[in-house]
Amino acid sequence: MTEQLVITLAVVFVTAGLLSLVANHFGLSPIPFYIIAGLIAGTFESVTQAEIIVLAQWGIAFLVFVFAIRIDFGDLESVLRDAEIAAVTQLIVVAPIALGIGYLFAVSLGVSDPLRNAVYFTTAVVLSSSLVGGVVLGSEIRDNLVHGRLASSIHFFDDLVAIGLLLILSTEVVTADAIAAQIGYGVLFVVAGLLIYRHGFPILVRLSEGDGELVLVGSISILIAFIAGAEFVGLSIVVGAFAAGVAIRSDGTQSLEVRNGIDAITDFFVAIFFVTVGALVAIPSIEVLVMASTLAVLVLVMNPIVHVLSFVYEGYDARTAFLAGSSLNQVSEFALIIAIQALLMGTIADAVFDAIILAAAATMVLTFLGRRVEDTVYEYVVARIFRRRRTRKVDDRSNVSDLADHVVVVGYGRIGRRIVETLEELGQPYVVIENDPVLWDELNAECRNYVLGDALAVYPWEKAQLADATLVCSTVDHRPLSETVLDLETDADVLLRAESADEAGELLEAGATHVAVPNVLAGEQLVSTVEELAAGETDAKTLEREQFDYFDALERYGFASRDERI
Repeated sequence: MTEQLVITLAVVFVTAGLLSLVANHFGLSPIPFYIIAGLIAGTFESVTQAEIIVLAQWGIAFLVFVFAIRIDFGDLESVLRDAEIAAVTQLIVVAPIALGIGYLFAVSLGVSDPLRNAVYFTTAVVLSSSLVGGVVLGSEIRDNLVHGRLASSIHFFDDLVAIGLLLILSTEVVTADAIAAQIGYGVLFVVAGLLIYRHGFPILVRLSEGDGELVLVGSISILIAFIAGAEFVGLSIVVGAFAAGVAIRSDGTQSLEVRNGIDAITDFFVAIFFVTVGALVAIPSIEVLVMASTLAVLVLVMNPIVHVLSFVYEGYDARTAFLAGSSLNQVSEFALIIAIQALLMGTIADAVFDAIILAAAATMVLTFLGRRVEDTVYEYVVARIFRRRRTRKVDDRSNVSDLADHVVVVGYGRIGRRIVETLEELGQPYVVIENDPVLWDELNAECRNYVLGDALAVYPWEKAQLADATLVCSTVDHRPLSETVLDLETDADVLLRAESADEAGELLEAGATHVAVPNVLAGEQLVSTVEELAAGETDAKTLEREQFDYFDALERYGFASRDERI
């Protein structure tokens, strides 16, 4: 590591650290503050563009590696067809417009290769950021919400397109032989990753004899080997990082240590990436400002409109379509790495490069700020445009008979399954509202009545015949959903979940009949156990036997196995 790079890193992390403290104090996302930190760091004379580009490449490479590890093809498959249609539609509609505008800009700048620069401009317009989208949609993806899955599937599709473009545009002279060689190497790397995923990674797990740290070291070694191989054959290190991510299994208990270890250092590279984006922003000329503004408008306005219309056409309700589309309106990190690669090769005009960087920083910041006004925009703009209710997806994926005095169970996770089993034993009619399309087959096989739809929308509740229900039980720990349930016009009792006692108190005051707080219950159980041991009312062997009985019960109801729990 050179002395200049060490100085650059020091400046980057001092500024990022100070501003992240400000973000934390006000309870805000640190991402916009990282970009602002980059803007500040870029003003230091000791911070050069060459060093920032090196950091950006490594930051993007590691984050692409993490994204590839987290790809769950089973989850993506449930909405892949709809996502593909939306992604292809967006490419067909937006790409020609962006290419034409980019070509006009390139000609006006007098660049030697206007078509190639127009392609760089178009790439920045049509590709969305899986990194920013993943951060924005973190809770939606974890909670298995449909719009989160749709957006994630499009990110995956965009990243595959981006890798293909990166391989093609990495050639200094675009010829059939050069492109074929690049694509061939790229395919070989991905195939090698898939082979390691299928055969090599299980061998690594067996050789490590269950030692999670050894598996983590082996996974990092795979990453380094793929990056070294990519550099050796002249590919971008991002391609090698993506293939390495594909090679690492993210399922099973053996990979838990890998994911935990990688998650522990991901924030480091997230900071590097966003700070370098800000640091690469230069004071724009009029031409750069106009070009960046045009690019940003295409990304922030045209892309979401096309995605929303496509999702609505596919039968999704307007809210799901809007939330998915509004998560796809930022310049992709792959567009940045393509622009950086082009800058190193000297095939992109400085003004085009500066415009892409400026638009990337602007769209990334606006994406996070836009989350605060999403509901307002939907209520006053989108909902009024789509006055006619879209229900085809909900109708096609639901099965509800005539019900009365029934229980509405929100969420078909482990707790939801247990509640349904209890209701079945009691002969109590019920209907489940679930938003995860992955669970559709299970709902169809295991539940008498179910609605596959967004519980934050109105129609799924109508479909669940809420007016005739006697009890609503939400198993989902999601404050907006809990507030939605309390706002429903119903005489049914309402049972909810909350993260904290304070939140539970607020929900009770708002009208909830009962609010479960798992963390509080777990704490009370632990205190009770300590008291029993201290008073001699139980002993260690009795506790151990009761605990194993408890694990066995969990396993019967579909929870983790005893070994995983221990």
